[in-house]
Amino acid sequence: EQLFQKQKREVMLENGVQMIDPSTVYFSLDTHIESDTLIEPFVFFGPQVKIGSESRIKSFSHLENCCLDDHVEVGPYARIRPGTVIESHAKVGNFVEVKNSHLKSGVKASHLSYIGDSDIGNNSNIGAGTITCNYDGHNKYKTFIGEGSFIGSNSSLIAPVEIGDNTIIAAGSVITRNVSDHTLSIARSKQVNKENWTKRMAERKQKSRRHS
Repeated sequence: EQLFQKQKREVMLENGVQMIDPSTVYFSLDTHIESDTLIEPFVFFGPQVKIGSESRIKSFSHLENCCLDDHVEVGPYARIRPGTVIESHAKVGNFVEVKNSHLKSGVKASHLSYIGDSDIGNNSNIGAGTITCNYDGHNKYKTFIGEGSFIGSNSSLIAPVEIGDNTIIAAGSVITRNVSDHTLSIARSKQVNKENWTKRMAERKQKSRRHS
């Protein structure tokens, strides 16, 4: 294995792939990477990975059975699972997991999200903490997000569901129904503020102690 990795790293470097610390990057036999792509330290490539040119794979990322176009940024600490296609100028950031999904050009999922069994249109933004809830315990379902849409932080999209073009999902929403184009969708409980509640609780505790 050490001999194979040494030879594979040499071939990659000869073909114009850039590596900051080649000894920490691990390839599979069929890994294909175009020239001028930069691989940071501690990246693992499982089987059937194809990456275009001028992309950047940041440290501690794990990729397998996926296809990335030119000018794609992944990581650090990203996991790209089987069946994933990421088009040009898209970004998958730190602690984002993507499985069996198609991220079209310009899509950004910058941090702390799970994207599974999804199709996401051009230039849409996936906010931190967003989850596509694709599995009901028995079957997998698809999530469709249109072009130019914004999914607010900490949202849950309950598949099967379709989000239209140029749509905004408010942060903290749980989306269970389709959302049409050019719509703001808010699906969360109404906030209730009980004034002086903690003060009253403290006074009750103090009275209880006096009587005990």
